[in-house]
Amino acid sequence: MKTIAIVKYVFAAIGLAMLAGTVFLIMNTRTFLAGAVTAQGTVIDLVSSRSSNSTTYAPVVRFVTDKGEKIEFTSGTSSNPPSYSQGENVEVLYQPGKPRDARIHGFVSLWLGPMILGGLGSIFFLIGGGIMLASVLQGRKEAYLKQNGTRILTAFQSVELNTSLSVNGRHPFRVFTQWTNPSTSEIHIFESDNLWFDPSSYINDRNITVFIEPGNPKKYYVDLSFLPKLAQ
Repeated sequence: MKTIAIVKYVFAAIGLAMLAGTVFLIMNTRTFLAGAVTAQGTVIDLVSSRSSNSTTYAPVVRFVTDKGEKIEFTSGTSSNPPSYSQGENVEVLYQPGKPRDARIHGFVSLWLGPMILGGLGSIFFLIGGGIMLASVLQGRKEAYLKQNGTRILTAFQSVELNTSLSVNGRHPFRVFTQWTNPSTSEIHIFESDNLWFDPSSYINDRNITVFIEPGNPKKYYVDLSFLPKLAQ
C-alpha cells in the first residue's frame, strides 16, 4: 500500500512537470514563429546519432540570411529513415537577431518535441491521477454503502491471492464470502478489497458483514474492519 501511495504521487508529479514543460515548449515555439523570417536553405549533410536500439539522422542545413550571412545549423529533430535527403531544398525560419538558432519550417521540426513530451506527461498524469481517483471513488462507495446499504451476514469461504495485481513481485490477498438471498434462493459470492497481508488467522471461519445496495447485491462492500491494520 505504501508503494502504491508513493507511485500515484510520483507519477502525477512527473506528469504535471512534463505537461508544464509542454506548455513552455509550445509558448516558446509560438514566440519564435511570431518573430521569425523565412529563407531558402539546402540540406548539405545528415548527421547520424546512434543509440542502443537504432541510428537516427538529423539534417544539416545551410542558408543565407537577408543580410547575406551564411549560416549552417543542425536540426534538433532526427529520425530513421531520414526526413530529408542531402541536396534537398527546405524552407528555414530564423529570428533576425539569432540566425544560428534557425529551424526547418516543418511540423516535425517545430512541434514533435511538444507532442512527445505532452503525450508522455498525459500518460504519467493519467496513471497517477487514475490511482488517486480510484481511491477516492472507493472511499465514497464504502461510505455510501455503510450509510445506505442493507447489512447482511455472510459465511466466510476462503482467502485467495489476487494474481491479477502485482506490486514489487507481491500479490495482495482477498477474502471471499457467500450468502444465500432468502427472497430468491440465489447464492451470491462477495470478494473483499485487496489486503497486503494474509488475514486467514484472524478470521476463524466467522460470519462477515457485507453491506449491499438495496435491491442490487452486485454493489456491495465487504466489511473487514475487525482485522488489524497493517503497519506502515
